[in-house]
Amino acid sequence: EVQLQASGGGLVQAGGSLRLSCAASGSTFDHYAIGWFRQAPGKEREGVSFMSSDGSTYYVGSVKGRFTMSGDNAKNTVYLQMNSLKPEDTAVYYCAAEITGVPYQVPDEYDYWGQGTQVTVSS
Repeated sequence: EVQLQASGGGLVQAGGSLRLSCAASGSTFDHYAIGWFRQAPGKEREGVSFMSSDGSTYYVGSVKGRFTMSGDNAKNTVYLQMNSLKPEDTAVYYCAAEITGVPYQVPDEYDYWGQGTQVTVSS
């Protein structure tokens, strides 16, 4: 079983950048798929970015070209670099792990979740 710890959120002005980290413990995550999800107040949790077990990355349209997901196996950590942030990116961001390595884009497919980290983008 893997435990996930998300961090790096904060308050930033529109156009700014943040880097979120998702540190795994209890197991190496190199055979998992990792997803970043976000949930804004009053909205459903939605997928943002996904990495398959082979390191391929995928992004939803609203963040493509602005967000970059990467992994450091030595540190057992996955990152989400968020640039050109917009007020509509404001949400609690979660990382999650999926045990078969398939980067599903829906939260129900993920097996382990970290606690969220708040990202607030002011206009």
